[in-house]
Amino acid sequence: MSVATLKLLAISGSLRRGSSNTELLRAAARLAPPDATVRLYDELAAVPAFNPDLLDDEPAVVKRLREHIARADGLLISSPEYARGVAGALKNTLDWLVSGSEFVAKPVAVFNASPRAHHADDALRTTLTTMSARLVESASITLSLLGRGLDAEGIIADASVAGPLRQALAAFCSALRTHVRE
Repeated sequence: MSVATLKLLAISGSLRRGSSNTELLRAAARLAPPDATVRLYDELAAVPAFNPDLLDDEPAVVKRLREHIARADGLLISSPEYARGVAGALKNTLDWLVSGSEFVAKPVAVFNASPRAHHADDALRTTLTTMSARLVESASITLSLLGRGLDAEGIIADASVAGPLRQALAAFCSALRTHVRE
């Protein structure tokens, strides 16, 4: 019996080039267990402002995101904190998805790149729980990347960051394999 590869979709809430949240997810893609692949979602900037009047004729970018999420075994989400909340681009994108079924029971690990960003972390968790996502706490971590200027390579090279990231990914994949058997 062969083991199927787990498909993870990583979503960074930051649009900033060189964002520590995006670099964290890029590093996660490289540090994932051998039986998992991580795809970084790259269309966040293209998602238009949420408008419920357009739900019957959704923009193509939103339809593609729904398909990506539906095909993923689990999601990795990392967001910066702006004004004590989730980054606007990510919150806007989640608003588009509230009425769908893609998040219902979808396993999600929340990665936080800064211990100071606890308001965004709390708000993101509240939103995801409201959307009926299944938060995997054993895989949800906070790392101290703020001000360190680490790119994905730097994160991978730094054992104090790469070690906990590997552990979180292993815990997430283990939870996904257990969830699949349930």
